[in-house]
Amino acid sequence: MRRPRLTLRARLTLVYGGLFLLAGLVLLGLTYLLVEGQFPDEGQVVSDAVHTEQNPPPGAEEEWSHLQGVVDVTWDEALSAILTQGGLALFLVGAIAIAIGYLVAGRMLQPLQRITDTAGRIAEAPAADRGLHERIKLDGPRDELGELAETFNVMLERLDHSFDGQRRFIANASHELRTPLTLTRALLEVALHRPNASPEVRQLGETLLEINGRHERLIEGLLLLTRSDRELTERSYVDLADLAEHVAAQTPAEGREIAVEAAEAPVTGDPVLLERLVHNLVENAVRYNVDGGRVRVRTGARGGAAVLEVSNTGPAVPAYEVAALFEPFRRLGAERLANTPGAGLGLSIVRAVARAHGGEADAAPREGGGLTVTVTLPAAETPVSSA
Repeated sequence: MRRPRLTLRARLTLVYGGLFLLAGLVLLGLTYLLVEGQFPDEGQVVSDAVHTEQNPPPGAEEEWSHLQGVVDVTWDEALSAILTQGGLALFLVGAIAIAIGYLVAGRMLQPLQRITDTAGRIAEAPAADRGLHERIKLDGPRDELGELAETFNVMLERLDHSFDGQRRFIANASHELRTPLTLTRALLEVALHRPNASPEVRQLGETLLEINGRHERLIEGLLLLTRSDRELTERSYVDLADLAEHVAAQTPAEGREIAVEAAEAPVTGDPVLLERLVHNLVENAVRYNVDGGRVRVRTGARGGAAVLEVSNTGPAVPAYEVAALFEPFRRLGAERLANTPGAGLGLSIVRAVARAHGGEADAAPREGGGLTVTVTLPAAETPVSSA
């Protein structure tokens, strides 16, 4: 079990308080030694009195001896008082110094806490292009913490420009590629519908149309992936149960059985993106399945969240390869890369859409083969219908 670590504020306070108490103990010890060094030797009072008085009166030596005892006792009490009362005073002043040090450390570390809070908000931002726009604003002298905040802001600005440039490039490239692909598809369809087209030409045209369609799906997937990473500007009430039933009814089963267990799972978000999320999961579950296999789609509420679960009875999936399936252009095994028309963006889009809505998408191998993908989104309150 990992032991809890002290905060930086607590460590600074302990170091400051420890050094203060150590210095106080050294000072108290030096004071005690210096005072003790001034203590008169035993019998020094009597000896000094004898040398001062040439003809002491009768009984004077007894009085001097008594005085010597009083001096010894007083000196011992003084030394004892230095240790006890001085130690008590050191303890009280040390406690006050530690309390003041704790307050001062918190005051001095406020800029660092502001930097940490800003970094945390950026890291937890559901939309990739929203968090990087935030900057750290510190008021105060240009010290080490000010330089750290400025350096962090410069890094955020460069990352922001880099991600924006990457998204713009993908969007612009996708739009530019859609036009020639659309034109190519139109020309191929015209050539296929010619009455005098030979069987070889028709077969070639159908192959080229299939390849062109794959490229079009790839471009659409890139555009959707780019859109999924952006902040949601509009949100609507959506029930995942309705989306699951609608998508399951519209998706070709291809000889597979699709079973839907739709329980109410309300969320707020972009209906188009959420429908695409459900469509990708159901389509993948049908496509990457065995002949005569089953697909199960379940929705419901769990722990204050809306849950969508899609599982199939496909081939066995190694557990160590599950995480890579959510990366763009990644598929399970080379044979799937060669035999399937997908672009490898389905689960990437699912996770991007889920995170844009403040949720998460996870997958786990299913016992006996296949995969179970679970999407968890923040639940929305069911709207009250007016009478």
